[in-house]
Amino acid sequence: MFKRHAGLIAALAVHGASPAVAAENVLDELRFGASTSVQNRDAREQALPEVTFFVDPFEKRTANDWKARLVRPRIHFGTSIGIDHQPTQIFSGFSWTFDLSERAFVEAGFGGVWHDGPLGKTANGPGLGCRLLFHEYAGIGYKLDTHWNVLAQVSHSSHADLCDGPNGGMTRAGLQIGYKF
Repeated sequence: MFKRHAGLIAALAVHGASPAVAAENVLDELRFGASTSVQNRDAREQALPEVTFFVDPFEKRTANDWKARLVRPRIHFGTSIGIDHQPTQIFSGFSWTFDLSERAFVEAGFGGVWHDGPLGKTANGPGLGCRLLFHEYAGIGYKLDTHWNVLAQVSHSSHADLCDGPNGGMTRAGLQIGYKF
């Protein structure tokens, strides 16, 4: 599964890495890292690669206080790539970032996710009930310089009992490295 997605991710990363292309396409940040399940001690996933792109169509970077940043979220698009029969997720939504100091920041996001995991209960993982789920995350990060940052993040996806079937959800924690354009 990973090999099938690797070429696409590499092409997107190379295309998005150019500052000229980033400015032209409103690309604000690219993050890459890995996450693993934190919900079931008996059925651990291996570390799954993740890539997330952020765009800033509402010009959050021009907001000068927390109220202005609250109404100007960034939009994120990303994937958590399933390896060895683990579910792949493709997600999108809104993200809010708030500085705690010159270097430390917190971030939260909310949106939706499509996954290819099991819908019914299984011995190796949660039953997810339907293909489209809510997706939320929270993280705390540190800016290494004006471009690079590192973020520890916990994310959760479930359907909030809005569709038939089990609602085991997926909860993952991970570490990401970001590059702001």
